[in-house]
Amino acid sequence: MIEIENIELAYLSMDDYQELKKAMIEAYTSMPNAYWREHHIEKLIDLFPEGQVVMKINGELAGCALSIIVDYSQFDVNHTYREVTGNYTFSTHTMDGDMLYGIDVFIKPEFRGLRLGRRLYDYRKDLSERLNLKGVAFGGRMPNYHKYADTLSPKEYIQKVRRKEIQDPVLNFQISNDFHPAKVIKGYLEGDEASSEFAVLMEWDNIYYEKPTKKVAPLKKIIRLGLIQWQMRPYKDLDDLLQQAEYFIDAVSGYRSDFALFPEFFNAPLMADNNHLGESQAIRELAKHTDDIVKKFSEFSISYNINIITGSMPEMKDGKLVNAGYLCRRDGSMERYEKLHVTPDEAKVWGMQGGNGLRTFDTDCGKIGVLICYDSEFPELSRILADDGMDILFIPFLTDTQNGYSRVRHCAQARAIENECYVAIAGSVGNLPNVHNMDIQFAQSMVFTPCDFSFPTNGIKAEATPNTEMILIADVDIDLLRELNQFGAVRNLRDRRKDIFDLRRTEKS
Repeated sequence: MIEIENIELAYLSMDDYQELKKAMIEAYTSMPNAYWREHHIEKLIDLFPEGQVVMKINGELAGCALSIIVDYSQFDVNHTYREVTGNYTFSTHTMDGDMLYGIDVFIKPEFRGLRLGRRLYDYRKDLSERLNLKGVAFGGRMPNYHKYADTLSPKEYIQKVRRKEIQDPVLNFQISNDFHPAKVIKGYLEGDEASSEFAVLMEWDNIYYEKPTKKVAPLKKIIRLGLIQWQMRPYKDLDDLLQQAEYFIDAVSGYRSDFALFPEFFNAPLMADNNHLGESQAIRELAKHTDDIVKKFSEFSISYNINIITGSMPEMKDGKLVNAGYLCRRDGSMERYEKLHVTPDEAKVWGMQGGNGLRTFDTDCGKIGVLICYDSEFPELSRILADDGMDILFIPFLTDTQNGYSRVRHCAQARAIENECYVAIAGSVGNLPNVHNMDIQFAQSMVFTPCDFSFPTNGIKAEATPNTEMILIADVDIDLLRELNQFGAVRNLRDRRKDIFDLRRTEKS
């Protein structure tokens, strides 16, 4: 057992060359003379010093990783080692490239088992993130394949390695370090008889990669949500209601929130003037205010520099009564969404019908989705949105009883876990004694997260006081979702058994 006093990760220098040469000869016993000459190492250090690192134990060179940056689109998936290195001249290296390409990594035999290789791979990943590259790639050897070449194809060999039926020290190690096989390449490395000159193109994706853009402001990663727990109360007229709405928008924007979320049917108090009518007629009268409210909310989104999700309002569309809302972006653009599943009460009392559109919306804070109340209880909808890249799901709701609220609350939290996203719900509180079918409300607005080490243990980022008019402000970190997707204790989206079930949409949004 080696007595370790010091482990150091350092940049490779020419002073290390003689020790490096000896280490390569010891590491590649099955490939005589497979070591880099002095001029090769000098060229690599000159071109890309950050890409050439060594591990030293007690001052002795124990391992090494050599890398270049390439324009990945310039290489066919069946490229060879000679091609990707520019016939060993490294002329393929360019700092304007988009992929860190590993050209060598090894650990001296006496230092194996200390997980030094993991440190070298982790360095490559960190370097890829720091340089904003798409990821890391390399041709992985299969040193035990020659033992099975007569009975197994390379593809069958890889499958058995992945199932732990065959032990391949290189391939097993790379897969366990989050690299995934992308392609089997024939004739990759000349003279690699142990692998029968086959290699596996291994890739690791940088989840933080951002495509270079000329936009002044890139997408935000820390997003501030402003939830409005709205008190149902009588209002003199539409202007009075809009004044209260502006008060809340002013409040959440004062905290520099990126989004303001209103509840479902927050404008219901305006039905009081039509209480002498039947319920179905009264809500159709309420629908006449929707255009004016949306126009005013769009003005608020611009003047207060905030994206507003208007909750929902009744609206007449093609002669049908629907429940719809709007995303009013702070750049002045707008998007519309509809409630797809109306409750039995909405259909029976109001004659309301479900909408058809389901899609994500692009914002300056990434992709979002909106599901209105009852829609949150149908997991297929949010899964489709998650497959479209949704990071935040907003759920405006209206529930009269605590058991109704519990359905929305627990389903919303499940959506956060199963779709690896944030979910914000906002509802109304109080009562409207002069509005039929809208007598009482129960709500506790909340922000839910996935349940993993980087998130609250109970999956609750923030929660409002039940049945109290207030605002709720919470920050969510989009990068944590990317880490969860790749490295979570469980990975719900990636681990789906698509070989036994499938989900697809039948409507056109």
